[in-house]
Amino acid sequence: MIGISEFTKRHEYLVCVDSDGCAMDTMDIKHFRCFGPCMVDEWGLGEWRSEILSRWNDINLYTMTRGINRFKGLSMALSEISKMYTPIEGIAELVRWANTSPELSNSALSREIEAMPDCPALRKALSWSEAVNKAIAELPECEVKPFPLAREALEMAHRVADVAIVSSANLGAVLEEWEKHGLLSHTDIVLAQNSGSKAACIAKLLEKGYSPDKVVMCGDAPGDLDAANKNGVWFYPILVGRERESWQEFMDTALGKLTLGEYAEYNAKKIKEFSDNLSK
Repeated sequence: MIGISEFTKRHEYLVCVDSDGCAMDTMDIKHFRCFGPCMVDEWGLGEWRSEILSRWNDINLYTMTRGINRFKGLSMALSEISKMYTPIEGIAELVRWANTSPELSNSALSREIEAMPDCPALRKALSWSEAVNKAIAELPECEVKPFPLAREALEMAHRVADVAIVSSANLGAVLEEWEKHGLLSHTDIVLAQNSGSKAACIAKLLEKGYSPDKVVMCGDAPGDLDAANKNGVWFYPILVGRERESWQEFMDTALGKLTLGEYAEYNAKKIKEFSDNLSK
């Protein structure tokens, strides 16, 4: 798959699509079985396992921080754990890095560790992230799948628009999952965790010559809406618990409104539906 420097605009329209929880039905299983449990194991938090895992899921799945970058979610969770349960050595340095680094990835964290080799939280965060990637790779194939109609929607979009994956997930996992399920052939470029924030990725794509009013970001989390708003592009939500219905409406209504220049009023309606859905 080509990088942003080699990517060339082919169509007038651009559809950006998040991966986990949006196109791929992988959000819950990855947090239930990989992210949270690996954190508990890495920091030896078994004494408070149930409470900590419940709070991890609140941060990453069920509140307005749904879909947050893994290292930001980790720094939030560990900050609370350090205050409520047991001190986390080096937490201030991890929080600082997660809040200021332009790139939040394993490679970026490795570079930070080289600069601060004596910070235990940074070293353990990298070990945790690598363990998460390994656990995700070992998930049963039958349980890692696209949402119903996601493939069909991407195929339809690809006929009239360029399609970009814009995700904060691990690049290798995204490529493997999308290729395995036949989604990658309906995309033009993959911008994942190593490419920067979602807002930065959309900004890089706009530099290829797209008009913002001809670009839509499809996502399931507030971070996706924020990335769209920061770049002045449209937003289409894949609603939690209503994913199949959302992809059906994307094909029936949203894509047509985008290409006909009729998205503005529809955009406001969909943002309200998104906010209402996630606030329940």
